[in-house]
Amino acid sequence: MGLFITFEGGEGCGKSVQARALYRRLSRLAIPALLTHEPGSTPFGQRLGRWVKWAQNTDISPLTELMLFNASRAQLVTEVIQPELKEGKVIICDRYADSTTAYQSYGRGLDLAMVKAVNSVATQGLTPDLTILLDMPAAGGLARKRTRKQDRFEQEGMAFHQRVREGYLELAAKEPERWLKVDATQSKEEIARIIWQRVSQLLSEQG
Repeated sequence: MGLFITFEGGEGCGKSVQARALYRRLSRLAIPALLTHEPGSTPFGQRLGRWVKWAQNTDISPLTELMLFNASRAQLVTEVIQPELKEGKVIICDRYADSTTAYQSYGRGLDLAMVKAVNSVATQGLTPDLTILLDMPAAGGLARKRTRKQDRFEQEGMAFHQRVREGYLELAAKEPERWLKVDATQSKEEIARIIWQRVSQLLSEQG
């Protein structure tokens, strides 16, 4: 069985940059790896993701968001993640079920137990071996993204993004053995070093 690593965090935290950096490092070491992202990484997920993040003049309810993201996730798990893990690859996923818990439960206010139950159905119970949380104040992350067009979530008010951050911190505190919390205000090089230290440890444990 392979290794399943997810990257989480609020807007502008740099998780996509670090996910790509980890993938490149594994590739240079000839370690079979695959980089995926949510929502997307399947034809169905790409179409759905574009719609739910960029829909204009459409009032999408929090419950609808929950179901749409999990529909995309269910396809990704079945079509990509599970088969590749069985091949022994390291799967890196930029966002996963914890994003839905943070954004739709802590951020939007949906019942936490319900969100986790729906997530569990969509993932078929597949949990990451390691979840990397790139943590930084919400205002700092949003400031990094002001220079480009913003999606529906980036346009939310500061209180929403602060709730999302608090949600992530609570999730990480409840499962310290799975989560690696990293200060995302550090340099890209230092963040990558901290992440690699933990990932290389997991790889050595797997033999």
